[in-house]
Amino acid sequence: MDVFLPFAEDDLRFMQSFKTGEMQAEPGTQLFIEGAKSAHLFTVLSGMGVRYKTLENGRRQVIGFVLPGDLVGLQAGVMGEMRHSVEATTAMRLCVFNRSRLFELYQNQPDRAFDLTFLAAVEEHFLGDALTTVGQRGAIEKIAWSLHRFYTRSQAVGLAKGLRCPLPYRQQDLADALGLSLVHTNKTLRRLKDLGLAEWSNNVLQINDLEGLAELGLVEITEAVPRPLI
Repeated sequence: MDVFLPFAEDDLRFMQSFKTGEMQAEPGTQLFIEGAKSAHLFTVLSGMGVRYKTLENGRRQVIGFVLPGDLVGLQAGVMGEMRHSVEATTAMRLCVFNRSRLFELYQNQPDRAFDLTFLAAVEEHFLGDALTTVGQRGAIEKIAWSLHRFYTRSQAVGLAKGLRCPLPYRQQDLADALGLSLVHTNKTLRRLKDLGLAEWSNNVLQINDLEGLAELGLVEITEAVPRPLI
């Protein structure tokens, strides 16, 4: 896929040896638990998930959504334990790497090590965008921005069919991620439908006016930069 940088032959041989296998995860599987150590890192090959943190009183804060091509578990690989949890929302197929071999990337594969740094920088950039959205966009702008991003991310990894893509999350997940109440989120989604911009039902997002959605969500349209696939 054009969204991913191509592998050089040496990189491909190393990654084939670095990979320890594949794993299937059912919906609801906890891939990582906040505060726990993990022996593995994963690249998502198919399926979707959610990243979240849990407060001491049990409330959950969604901090991101996981799609195919994403690397999960790097935090534990570098910091020793996860500082957030990752849960499978749908059935997922994961490429498995042994965390104990992570330093081999830095010792023997500097280009691959730089790719890890690149992915971490992309994640930091996205968190900056998300924080800006939570702090400065209004409710309808927040949801328009998020639906536009879901669609463009899905399109890049081959999940979109025309102007439709899977969105297998709860409205509560979206509300949590954007700092909105569930009631406000529901009303705003209905307004987007009434405006003829987008509809979300039965785990499917239908885009009716992508340009209009981007304009309403104050989306900065930039050319997609190919990213590494670990």
